[in-house]
Amino acid sequence: MTAPKTSWVASANDGKTHFPLQNLPYGIFSAAGGTPRAGVAIGDQVLDLSVLDDAGLLPAAARGTFAGASLNRFIALGKPVWSETRARLTALLSSDDQTLAGNAALRDKALVPMASAKMHLPVDIPGYTDFYSSREHATNVGRMFRDPANALLPNWLEIPIGYNGRASSVVVSGTPLRRPNGQIKLPDQPRPVFSPCRKLDYELEMAFIVGKPSMLGEPVSTADAPSHMFGMVILNDWSARDIQQWEYVPLGPFNSKGFGTSISPWIVTMEALEPFRSDNPEQSPEPLDYLRQPARNAYDIALEVALQPAGAPAATTVCRTNFKAMYWTMAQQLAHHTVSGCNVRVGDLMGSGTISGTTPDSFGSLLETTRNGAEPVTLADGTTRGFLEDGDSVVMTGWCQGEGYRVGFGQVEGKILPAKR
Repeated sequence: MTAPKTSWVASANDGKTHFPLQNLPYGIFSAAGGTPRAGVAIGDQVLDLSVLDDAGLLPAAARGTFAGASLNRFIALGKPVWSETRARLTALLSSDDQTLAGNAALRDKALVPMASAKMHLPVDIPGYTDFYSSREHATNVGRMFRDPANALLPNWLEIPIGYNGRASSVVVSGTPLRRPNGQIKLPDQPRPVFSPCRKLDYELEMAFIVGKPSMLGEPVSTADAPSHMFGMVILNDWSARDIQQWEYVPLGPFNSKGFGTSISPWIVTMEALEPFRSDNPEQSPEPLDYLRQPARNAYDIALEVALQPAGAPAATTVCRTNFKAMYWTMAQQLAHHTVSGCNVRVGDLMGSGTISGTTPDSFGSLLETTRNGAEPVTLADGTTRGFLEDGDSVVMTGWCQGEGYRVGFGQVEGKILPAKR
């Protein structure tokens, strides 16, 4: 086995960090009261790209795009600039390059300890779409709320089901969310009541960030779809199950989803994820022509969810699963999204839908794990949960495992605050 290439940033070489030299994800950070700007994660440090840009060490084509509060301007420059910038950063951070490592003053200015950095939403998000692409998740939900023998509706195996969500309420990891209020239909009442959500849930998802726009009226093929993707984040699509059950017929989620969606702060580029492509899932019936895939578009990403009540000494892992199990791939999602002529824009966020495996410990929501609250999960501190309670924190994490290194996403965390009274 060839040893992985190392960095002069020692913490990037331990084999366990999510941010080795092979990753170099992008984010927006601030430190010591400074303004938000672009950075790259390397080990336990954030590399300030605006400092390197001012020093003339980054590609001229990207000049001036790293000092702002979002990555949109950089992303809009396109794939050749992404690749050139990544190659330059890889060289600057490699053990065998002294350009930055040997310049103590510049190095000290450019590196910020991650522990002292405040992370911000990495992109301005023009639009947010959420899909429903896990066969296991869709089947579990269908069995609970419809005929168990016909859990999937006829269209599910033909098209990537999705809906357009609310981009304004997408927040970065660490942002607490307030329990939503809304209409709930209780089984013993003739009319709905107005109440705080009583069945608040998380949904484990991944999402991709659109890096290349498309024109109105011009579909994107499955073959071209990967070229429109800049990178990926972990996404928690918080869900008010009782509000959703009452409102979703006939048009789908509304208040039950619009109160908040959390994403991890670091965007892992598709170039960093390239070694972890895996075979597409078997699909039957064979999709229509526009959804057929000429390349492998699944990705081997291990995922975990942990839940920690307020005051509990530790979190409890309640889910372990993998993104490669998704029935519909990201390429198929984007092809279907645009086949009608709908255009996409730089920074658009495309959620995968809840990611569930075949066993209860791999289900990506409490709705499935607890069978709609009927079989509560027991946590490490002895308490149980059917759904989330006020003060609970949910932490999701994910990584791709290489030989001697990990390409990770860090985590997305959110804490539930009481409803507004």
